[in-house]
Amino acid sequence: MKLITLDDPRSPVSEAYRALRTNLSFYSLDQPIRSLVVTSPAPDPHKSTTIANLGVTMAQSGRRTILVDCDLRRPSLAALFELPAEPGVTDAILEASESPALQQTSVENLWLLPSGPKPPNPADLLGSKQFDKLIVALLAKSDIILFAAPPVMAVTDATVLGAKVDGVLLVLNAGKTRRDHAEQAKQRLETANVRILGATLINAPRQSAVGDYYG
Repeated sequence: MKLITLDDPRSPVSEAYRALRTNLSFYSLDQPIRSLVVTSPAPDPHKSTTIANLGVTMAQSGRRTILVDCDLRRPSLAALFELPAEPGVTDAILEASESPALQQTSVENLWLLPSGPKPPNPADLLGSKQFDKLIVALLAKSDIILFAAPPVMAVTDATVLGAKVDGVLLVLNAGKTRRDHAEQAKQRLETANVRILGATLINAPRQSAVGDYYG
């Protein structure tokens, strides 16, 4: 896996990420999105690269961007940015820290709060009042926060987290994400009154009218 927005910023895929950034920025002009969960219906390794590349483009536009790895079961963002996985989210929650240990990435305006040590009860931690306080602390330090969450159909984490933020973006993998899984994930989020901002399609055929990605 690689961060194409850094390795090949002039590529069509990088431009598609910038288009997705723009679409999200103009989603609600009256109430700009400041906190966003990125997840997928079922397990998909490309979900991590999607949120990482989106974070890069957000930061490159001048917005103070924080990536938070809330996939406490299978974290991956620290490895993508070649940064330590600890301390992170679980440390900040358990220590009730009002100043979480953010790590500066190689990209200006982009910070990472990794997952930290794996907890025995991820959903309980994400649903706690202490996590609410963590979100408030991060909002004070940023223009936008992107939370990476586990797949919707696998565990309840994404649904719990989605209820606390401005919205959820679903990552769909062309040719791999099953239609019924996508529909079930949408229904599960809507049942919990989670705001679904939309979906982004990755790995679509290049000859497709929507290109490689659509946001």
